[in-house]
Amino acid sequence: MKKNSGGLGTRLLMAVLFLGVTAYFALEAFQYLDDPLSITLAYRYQVENTLELSGYVVRTERVLPDDDAGGLLRIQRGEGERVAAGGVVAAVYAGQESLGRQMEMDALESRVEQLEYAKNLSLELETSRKLDAQIAQNLLEYRQYLTADRLYDAQSTSLELRALVLKRDFGSLEGVDLDLQLQELGAQLLALRSQAEGTVRRITAPESGLYSAETDGYESVLTPETLKDMTPSQFAALSPEGAMSQVGKLVLGDEWYYAAVISANEASFLQEQEAALRREKETLHLRFASGVNRDLPVTLESLGPRENGRVVAVFRGKTYLQDLTLLRQQRAEVLYGATAGIRVPKESLRAERAVLGENGNLQTENVSGVYCMVGRSARFKPVEVLYSGDSFVLVRSTAEKEDDRLRPGEEIILSARGLYDGKVLR
Repeated sequence: MKKNSGGLGTRLLMAVLFLGVTAYFALEAFQYLDDPLSITLAYRYQVENTLELSGYVVRTERVLPDDDAGGLLRIQRGEGERVAAGGVVAAVYAGQESLGRQMEMDALESRVEQLEYAKNLSLELETSRKLDAQIAQNLLEYRQYLTADRLYDAQSTSLELRALVLKRDFGSLEGVDLDLQLQELGAQLLALRSQAEGTVRRITAPESGLYSAETDGYESVLTPETLKDMTPSQFAALSPEGAMSQVGKLVLGDEWYYAAVISANEASFLQEQEAALRREKETLHLRFASGVNRDLPVTLESLGPRENGRVVAVFRGKTYLQDLTLLRQQRAEVLYGATAGIRVPKESLRAERAVLGENGNLQTENVSGVYCMVGRSARFKPVEVLYSGDSFVLVRSTAEKEDDRLRPGEEIILSARGLYDGKVLR
């Protein structure tokens, strides 16, 4: 009887082929999972150059004297509002009855204004749309002021909003004798004004300025004159000493100052940066930590006497004084320009360029750069570091040849085994 040796050989051959294919795919999978190749994209980026400060906002200020005769004080100006010389800042009422009478007169005057608006302006479709747009805008401004904690502005906007809504309602009245209502309101106002005579005193501004309801005792301590020769030790010893007032104060002039202690080296550096910005017709900017939602242009006004390697730096601004009336002790940043470049991760930056020599050995050259994926190969591109951050650097290309220049959007190699210029990776 014959044995079928062919069937056994076929099975052995199939087993060997299966094991070979399995080993091949296992090796490929291992190499794929163990491949250290990692890439990311380069892109254009800009970093602001800043110096952190802690100091005081300084203005020329005049405290308005408190009223000594007693009575109920009612401020009639908003924060940062411009007041002309002789303009009414506040009113002092003899008692609660006098104050209540004034509030009643205010309400009547507001109603008269609304009725006159309804009388003189027929609310056609276009007029209604304009009022609706104004109401929507005031609502948006009211929300923004509340979010920014600007309560004085929010209160003023809420009063305007109320008047607009009432105008919108009054304008749609039909069959109402507005002339008769206006006559009745006028008679009521006349009677109330007659009763109010002699019960109200007005506090006026002795000179023109911006009104501020807050006094903090620094008005006579921190002035532009006291900053000129101030030392860091004097700056550290500052404390409020001036008079306080419930009436408030006037901020005079159009300029403001910000004073902070910095090192002498930082002072010299800022002087150099300001000179460089001036050549480019630019300027320094201050960014306050709170209270103002914009960067303010300033100049480095002066540097005080040097003391233990530190000086008092004084910055001067000429804009947005009305937004700074409530600011005093503030943290801020001084912005002296920006650095722009191509952003790449720090780990991608190389100190050497490696090439494969004719004998198969790697040869290196000391030059800073990054490896990029160009097609399937690694390409070394020389760069210069412009700025170093915590996890990234800003660079610019230093290559003379166009093909070797680094551009935004290129694939940057973070890691790869045995990396050199021209190595095929894919």
